[in-house]
Amino acid sequence: MSKITSDGDAVPALPYAVIGAGPSGLAATRALTKRGFDVLGYEMGDDVGGLWDIDGPRSTVYESAHLISSKTTTQFAEHPMRDDVADYPSHRELKRYFHEYADRFGLRERYRFGTEVTRVEPHPDGGWVVSWVSTGSTGGGGRVSTGSTGEGTGEDRVAGVVLANGTLSEPNVPQLKGHFDGEIVHTSAYKKATVFAGKRVLIIGAGNSGCDIAVDAVHHAESVDMSVRRGYYFVPKYLFGKPADTLNQGKPLPPRIKQAIDTRVLKLFTGDPVKLGFPKPDYKIYESHPIVNSLILHHLGHGDLSIKPDVDHVDEATVTFADGTTRDYDVIVLATGYRLHYPFVDPALLRWNGWSPQLYLNIFTPAAEGLFVMGMVEASGLGWQGRYEQAELVASYLDAKQHRPAQAAAFEAKSRGPLPDLSGGYRYLGLERMSYYVNKDAYRTAVRAAIEELS
Repeated sequence: MSKITSDGDAVPALPYAVIGAGPSGLAATRALTKRGFDVLGYEMGDDVGGLWDIDGPRSTVYESAHLISSKTTTQFAEHPMRDDVADYPSHRELKRYFHEYADRFGLRERYRFGTEVTRVEPHPDGGWVVSWVSTGSTGGGGRVSTGSTGEGTGEDRVAGVVLANGTLSEPNVPQLKGHFDGEIVHTSAYKKATVFAGKRVLIIGAGNSGCDIAVDAVHHAESVDMSVRRGYYFVPKYLFGKPADTLNQGKPLPPRIKQAIDTRVLKLFTGDPVKLGFPKPDYKIYESHPIVNSLILHHLGHGDLSIKPDVDHVDEATVTFADGTTRDYDVIVLATGYRLHYPFVDPALLRWNGWSPQLYLNIFTPAAEGLFVMGMVEASGLGWQGRYEQAELVASYLDAKQHRPAQAAAFEAKSRGPLPDLSGGYRYLGLERMSYYVNKDAYRTAVRAAIEELS
């Protein structure tokens, strides 16, 4: 696209910056270029894939990592995974998938690899300025650096910015009371289970990564315990011989009915986790993200690990739990999740409030024209197609700004109003990791309706 000057000359329009080449960044780049917008992408690693590239500079995946949702509910609709790909692919298969996706739609050449964004700020004459520094990794092709302000640094003038740097790269590291003589490691730094060989391991937290690592550790460690604050609902990857998340994909049931039915079904397949040592959940199913791992229950039932209450304090090798019991450990693994991380943007521009930015449809900020967030949304079953629909909405809005200003203005007015209820009737727990959680059906319905309104 080009702009016409007063002399009638065509001047290339400024590109839109996309920060990140993981699933959300690729979705944004695809949706924008499909609409004819130029994109200038920035990626710290040497190729596309984001966290699914285990060798990437900010990757938090580990050797045993697989999707916890099935490929059919996760993949991009216009680029399905091959038939020979497993129902729950490994990180290696997913890296190949993103390479194939980028190759098919010519996305790789839009990116400047080996580049870390250090600052994003509005330009006084409109648009934005992206400041960056080279990280020294330039593999995978990509665009040539422009606007250099010195060796290894630069800045670019862009029309707008899409933040797609992910939600699972900045570890949430709590401070334990006391001093521990052994090793403390966050799950973000974990790669292989052999590091636990012959050691007494305590895993704090029982989210999906924590449970995966516990299942890895039992084959190498001397002992494995898990410290938890609350109970969990465990969903097996297969029900009735099919990937569990492919069932009931039609019209969604009302929350209370679905919760009642699925709770009973899960008890038939996984039993009662309380009998294996977990606390009874103080919430209903789907009010927090379920754990898609039934192997943890298998190993609990075989005595390969045990459940401990919350940690009170540590003293040298000894951990004292909230119930007063103690045990010695060599390694503590913090399976304590991640924090949203947009360090290069003024938090006020994102209307940051408490744990997360307050954005319309988790994308748009009325505080800054031309600034968008991709991927800051969690929902069971949303998949990468749900992220692509986010990108499609951004592209539709930008297209309407140029060609249908009345629709764009109406959308902007709506985005400044109260944030819509995207819970789908579920009462989500008031936790940091749930602060940007939505119901898949409610969210996709709202996004698709917005796209239609802008058409």
